[in-house]
Amino acid sequence: MNSSPCDGPARPQFSSFVSVLSALMLMVTLGAILWSSSNSPKLDRFEDPDQALDLMVSRTMEAQDGLELAPDLQQWMTAWTSGGNQAEREQAIQWYRELVATTGRPQSHLRLAILQGESGRHGEAVATARTWKAGSEPFPLYARFIEGAYGDGPLSKENEMALQAELAEALPAGWFYNHLAAALAERAGDAPLGATVARQIQERGERIQQRAQILTGVELLCLIIGSVLLLGIVRLKGQRTDVLRLHHPGVPPPWPGGTGAAVLLRGMALGALVSLAFFSFAPAENVSLRALAIPMANLPLLAMAYAYLLKPAGLNFWNGFGLQIPRGQVARLAGIVLAVVAAGLWGEWAMGRVAESLNLTNHWTEWFDPDLVWASGSVLTISLLEYIVFAPIFEELAFRGLLYASLRRRLTPLPAAMISAGIFAFAHGYGVIGFLSVFWSGLLWAWIYERTGSVLPGMIAHAANNLLVCLSVMALLR
Repeated sequence: MNSSPCDGPARPQFSSFVSVLSALMLMVTLGAILWSSSNSPKLDRFEDPDQALDLMVSRTMEAQDGLELAPDLQQWMTAWTSGGNQAEREQAIQWYRELVATTGRPQSHLRLAILQGESGRHGEAVATARTWKAGSEPFPLYARFIEGAYGDGPLSKENEMALQAELAEALPAGWFYNHLAAALAERAGDAPLGATVARQIQERGERIQQRAQILTGVELLCLIIGSVLLLGIVRLKGQRTDVLRLHHPGVPPPWPGGTGAAVLLRGMALGALVSLAFFSFAPAENVSLRALAIPMANLPLLAMAYAYLLKPAGLNFWNGFGLQIPRGQVARLAGIVLAVVAAGLWGEWAMGRVAESLNLTNHWTEWFDPDLVWASGSVLTISLLEYIVFAPIFEELAFRGLLYASLRRRLTPLPAAMISAGIFAFAHGYGVIGFLSVFWSGLLWAWIYERTGSVLPGMIAHAANNLLVCLSVMALLR
């Protein structure tokens, strides 16, 4: 490094060869993530995908049962935000077709036929069941269930009672059992049993809806208050350009763009190596160690950022990223976060409607998290710590505080936000809908960093987004 006494702090000279090598390593890592997410069987993520899908579809259908008994306003709101019952069943049928083609378990075949029957596709369910008669048990028994419940022939009460007794042994309690039992009772004119099963369906549906109502109420409250604040921000645009400013200097940052790019490439490459070593040698069953994966993967980048970007500019993490907000600005910070959360929810709603019109769906494995659903209290706590604390802190520092900020040295806000959000979304390894959802969030959090000069609003909005997702999964499935 060469500098004169009048040049200020000497800028580090980074080797171009190391930068290129780091870039290639990151491209290979990102490519591996994309290849794995698009080519590896999604059902391989679970030890027992049949059990996981059974739980998810059962609870989703029970929520729809409960919704049918809810007030008209609640039914309209749910249909407006997430679609109707028939769409949910068609999606579940697609998932079960994939499952039976992969695992071939008899109960999954039966559940698929029940879904078809309950969706009004009686002929399809019965035609499939007839192919089971020549198979080994339990397929012939399952064929009798489906023909008895959804076939055209008569069903006597004697045959119905025999089938009900066998059904109680064949399927565990839940949506599939209750709806098949109700269909058999209806076909045979068994009013007392039909009424009993109907009460069970109602009770299970109401229980799921009670959980969902609390979460929906919280989301609606955030949406209403945040939308009002968001409209206020839009109306003030151009009148007071500093209305959202929480910290100076903000972006563009004081460090050179080339130095920022070199630090990002080396820090992220080292982080990828640390992650590879960590997951190769850390015991998989040690959940406490797993919780350290996110901080450890980001420490090389943050250490290099402090040494080569922040410290030479006379900054630390607090004033370099605007993490310290004056007490008098806390109310403004809260309002900004609510506005960003509302913008995120509106974006999710719009993407949902477009995806529905184009027949695009998220694969269920992308949001089914076994730790949130089945894990013990201690493991659940660590998982929530990962999602709600570690991920927002370290991802916002890396992708907005460093990547977006460094891009802003050369680019205007929109292209810088799109590039950083695109890399952020690709790194998650989701499908099309998941990618767009993360991309939209990345755009919002970059925008709010640009306007406020602080990554703190993005961190809190990120944490709130992850919290709402975790609570949704737990309310429905746990």
